[in-house]
Amino acid sequence: MSRSRIFNGLFFVAVLMLIFSPSAKALVIEGLMKVGLFQPNISKNVSTVSTANSLPDVIFESPDGKQIHLADQKGKVVFLNFWATWCPPCIAEMPSINKLYGKLKDNGNVVFIIVDADHNFSKSLPFMAKHRYNMPLYKLASNVPPNLVSNSIPATTIIDKNGQIVFHQEGSADYGNPKVLEYLNKISK
Repeated sequence: MSRSRIFNGLFFVAVLMLIFSPSAKALVIEGLMKVGLFQPNISKNVSTVSTANSLPDVIFESPDGKQIHLADQKGKVVFLNFWATWCPPCIAEMPSINKLYGKLKDNGNVVFIIVDADHNFSKSLPFMAKHRYNMPLYKLASNVPPNLVSNSIPATTIIDKNGQIVFHQEGSADYGNPKVLEYLNKISK
């Protein structure tokens, strides 16, 4: 067998893996993040909420049944991420979100709400444990306004202490970027 046939066969197998394996896709996206692609434009202000300074009363529920109300988080910065275990871009950005969470988990002015968009803790909890992610995991327990999440995931929204959306990203992003940490520390003071 010639080298070109072997190379073509390996290339074909690699393409099939990228098409059919969420983990392989996620690995490629994560690698692209590490070389500088998929950087969030954190400096862009997207204040799209009404000028009324109140958060919608969206309710999230943790695996142990505890509920957190978004409306009760006014005065804190909220990092809200919607994801699913089958979504390669979601899987790719999880290490960077976990890294960011690790640096901010002791900041009482920042709340992380990582939402399993499938409402399926039987899949998301083992996924989090397997990867040693210690972020707080929730599912929706009420309706959510479209300005917080769209029909695509991953979707990340940052809400400032006044209840205003200051960042919204659809699709994967590298939240391990030092600019994101700097920005969250700045708006949480």
